[in-house]
Amino acid sequence: MKVAGFDIGGANTDLAVIDFEGEKIENIEVDFAYLPMWSNNDDLSEVLVELIEKICPVSEIDAVGISMTAELVDAYDTKKEGVLDVVKKCEETFDCPTAYVGVDGMISSDEIEKTPLKAAAANWIATAQIATLISDNCIFIDTGSTTTDIIPIKDGVECAIGKSDFDRSATGELVYTGTLRTNLASFLDKVQLNGNEYRVASELFAQTADVYTVLDLINPEDYVCDTFDGEGKSKTECAKRIARVVCADLEMLSMDDIVEMSRFIHQKQIEQIADGLKQVVDAQNLDLIVTTGLGKDILDRPAAELLGLEVKSMGDILTDDECVVAPAVGTAVMMNKYLI
Repeated sequence: MKVAGFDIGGANTDLAVIDFEGEKIENIEVDFAYLPMWSNNDDLSEVLVELIEKICPVSEIDAVGISMTAELVDAYDTKKEGVLDVVKKCEETFDCPTAYVGVDGMISSDEIEKTPLKAAAANWIATAQIATLISDNCIFIDTGSTTTDIIPIKDGVECAIGKSDFDRSATGELVYTGTLRTNLASFLDKVQLNGNEYRVASELFAQTADVYTVLDLINPEDYVCDTFDGEGKSKTECAKRIARVVCADLEMLSMDDIVEMSRFIHQKQIEQIADGLKQVVDAQNLDLIVTTGLGKDILDRPAAELLGLEVKSMGDILTDDECVVAPAVGTAVMMNKYLI
């Protein structure tokens, strides 16, 4: 059976196409597309088809599983409206069996009509399916372009205290910070440089993708989101945006200065994630951390190590590309089990 698993986010839509023999995975192919759902949600159906067609003809797909976080974008007045719009577009796109990841497992479109919020931001449920292959007792951290999920697993079952983004933001299980799209001013109030502290400008000047480009921690092809100033993504252009955060420019600051600032910023984001992680560790008494997502080595491993915790990577069982779209992989796995 060939199953497509989608994770439809606010900024990126991820795909995993998995060939199953029973529950055994025979092959995995993955891809993703930048799709800003706050402005281009009407393109969703077209993007879903285009992503599959890069891997195989749509006619070869036997079933489609879908997880989502796109319902939070400000194109929708409520999360309920967002969930129902995504489901409507998916149902109109695919003729094969289709179901959705919810907080209680896979659910049909009919069930979502009755309780739409069960499918809101439930992609971490899918990622937990993969984390249990490494350990039945752990905390997995998934840092993507925008957010960080920190989810405890005991006896092979996720045991998050919060079930919605709203609840998880209070429990440490959701830290709204990511590897690419996070405004630096959202987690910085000051930057240290040359022995001085500079207060930052609370503007949309630079994002974390700029920092990790300057530090060579992401590849050019990883920088898939738009830049804040609409300009390019070269190191110099990233450095120019970072300089603005302290009301400066590249005539006032050298590239060495920008690198020093970037290292400081990187550490502050690690500490931000470590703060959420510590809250979950203290609540659950678990000390094995499983990392995945684009930020697994950039942010998650250092955050766990900062707390003195044991760390394993989903990279032990998945490729780096598969780790980046782990919720989509997990969604396909859940969809296959749903049909068996």
